[in-house]
Formats: sequence, C-alpha cells, structure tokens
Amino acid sequence: MVIPPWENQTTIAEFVLRGFSSIRQLNIFLFMTFLVFYILIVSGNILIVLLVFFSHHLHTPMYFFLVNLSFLEIWYTSNIVPKMLLIIIAEQKTISVAGCLAQFYFFGSLAATECLLLAVMSYDRYLAICQPLHYPILMTGPLCIMLASSSWLCCFLLTAITMVLLSRLTFCGPNEIDHFFCDFTPLVHLSCMDTSLTETIAYATSSAVTLVPFLLITASYSCILVAILRIPSGTGRRKAFSTCSSHLTVVTVFYGTLIATYLVPSANSSQLLHKGFSLLYTILTPMFNPIIYSLRNRDIREALKMCLSKKPSFLLG
Repeated sequence: MVIPPWENQTTIAEFVLRGFSSIRQLNIFLFMTFLVFYILIVSGNILIVLLVFFSHHLHTPMYFFLVNLSFLEIWYTSNIVPKMLLIIIAEQKTISVAGCLAQFYFFGSLAATECLLLAVMSYDRYLAICQPLHYPILMTGPLCIMLASSSWLCCFLLTAITMVLLSRLTFCGPNEIDHFFCDFTPLVHLSCMDTSLTETIAYATSSAVTLVPFLLITASYSCILVAILRIPSGTGRRKAFSTCSSHLTVVTVFYGTLIATYLVPSANSSQLLHKGFSLLYTILTPMFNPIIYSLRNRDIREALKMCLSKKPSFLLG
C-alpha cells in the first residue's frame, strides 16, 4: 500500500501571520493609522444603528437593511483588525489552526452576506422608485425580515461547506502566511494534501454569492435609471436619484475594491501590493459606508441634527 506523503510529515498546530514585516520600520505609523480607522468604523456604524433605532421616521425597510449592513461591518472588521494590530505592535504573529480557520469562516461568511444585503437593498430601491404605489404593500415588515435573515443564513451555510473541506486538510509546513489575516488562497497553499476539490467548491460558492448579487444589482439599477429618465421634471429626477445615490456609491466602492483585489494577477504583483488591495475592503470600505450614508443621505443628516439639538434631560429642569 502506498502511504500518502503527508502521513510521514509532522502536522503543524499554529500558523504565523507575517503581516507587514517587510516594512517593519513603519509599525508605529501603521498601528496608529489602523487603530484610528478601526475606532471610526465601529463608532460610525454604531452611530447609524442608534440613529435608526431612536428615530421613528427612519423605521423603514431601507434603514432596516442599513442597520443590518452596519452591524455586519462592525463584526467584519472586528474579526480582522484587532489581531492585525497585535501583529503590528506586539509582534504576536502566531494563530492556532482552529483560530485561523474560524477567522476565515467569519471573513468569508460576512463578505458574502454583504454581497447579498447590497442586492436586497438595490431591490428595495427598485420597488420604491419603479413601483412607488405598490411599495408599501410589497416591501412589508415580514418580507424585510425574511430577506435579511435569508442573506445571513444562506452565506453562513455556504461558507460552512468550504470550512468543512478546509478543516479536513492536513497542514505540514511551512506554517508562515504572508498576509495580515487568514485568507483562503494563502491558507490552502500551506496544505500538503490535494486541494483541488476544496478550491473548486470554494471558487464556485464565492462566484455564486458575488456574481449573482452583482447581476441583480445591475438589473435593478438599470430599471431604476430607465424610470428616472422617464420623469419629466429635473427636480423629480434629482429627488428620485437622491434616494438611491448613497447605496449606489457603497456598491461601487465595495465591488470596485473586490475587483481591484482579486482580478489583479498575483504573478504580476508583489505580495505587499496584494495586502494593500486587501486593506481596501477590510478597512477602507467599512469606514466609508457610514461616511457616505451620513453625507449623502438627508434623512440620516436630519436625524443626527435632531439628536444633537436635544438637550439632556438634567438640563431641562
């Protein structure tokens, strides 16, 4: 009987995330920059959640989905950034195999969920602009809950398939991952087993949860654009477009960073450049979302002004 080569090798128990070791002289600068970004991401998205929760005029389907997106961004960055900060400032680069797989699972699940949530939000805008009279009847509370919960459940279950296949792989060394978090590609490259099935299923599921929502978003905004162009008055067109401009900007930024990261051939670009692209969707996109929604959305701006104008109760007496 032929013994597979990995059965004669020692299985590793932990990985080493190299982070930004090639530019170690910038550690303090990188730590302070990423810490400020992380604080802005968490505080900005928490602010949106609180504004929607306490402002009754924001209790609409659009802002219900926005709360889901903000909660996702907090969880998404908290899964990666705290460990990255430890790697940079404290040189705590080791992570257990189980911890690495868990980080990848939440990263993949949340990234996929964001794709579906953006598609759901585009469908909401399509109904609001293209079928305004039927919108309150079609986009009901139970439907909103079903669409949001289905997005979360579907993506977490799909990523679990890849997670199970990854957990069955044997990692024999080397154990260094030249990245600041446990991404799929550098992880499977460290396995000493045949990873073709794992890679095929992973790329199939990731393509499904990115391309299908993208096509739905494109179709929704194509219909929205046609509907807006049919509006006779310029004021009416601007008002209709303003209701979806924030979401369209977020979609453009999100998919733009994904394309910049994964369509750049790794053979023609340095690993440091790939890490830079990865920072776009792990830090910059979650940070821009609350900024975009606060600057380009009149309802959010008005809710924030109302909250800031209210005097604390102890001053009213």
